[in-house]
Amino acid sequence: QVQLVESGGGLVQAGGSLRLSCAASGRTFGTYAMGWFRQASGKEREFAAAITWTGGSTYYADSVKGRFTISRDNAKNTVYLEMNSLKPEDTAVYYCARHRWDTRVWSGAGAYDYWGQGTQVTVSS
Repeated sequence: QVQLVESGGGLVQAGGSLRLSCAASGRTFGTYAMGWFRQASGKEREFAAAITWTGGSTYYADSVKGRFTISRDNAKNTVYLEMNSLKPEDTAVYYCARHRWDTRVWSGAGAYDYWGQGTQVTVSS
């Protein structure tokens, strides 16, 4: 069973920064693209960012583009989400997920097959 464990969430003020980490257990971590999703209370889970297995290409939702940066360290089996200029509307549970091999869709939750437990990010105004 693939295990994904997010960490780094917390309470920050608007305009602040936070870096989320997602540690994966599988030794094949480096061969999979990874993504970050978020789900605000009462809202559907939405795509935030994704990164290819090499780390050479990244994809961002318009809502976070220019503020969030996804990166990965395959040697550490870890993917990161650096969040800057945080807004109250960024408040959500953030999930990391492993991208499936059989699709080129990046923004849909169905394109990912393993999910972490989530970490809460709360941005106060």
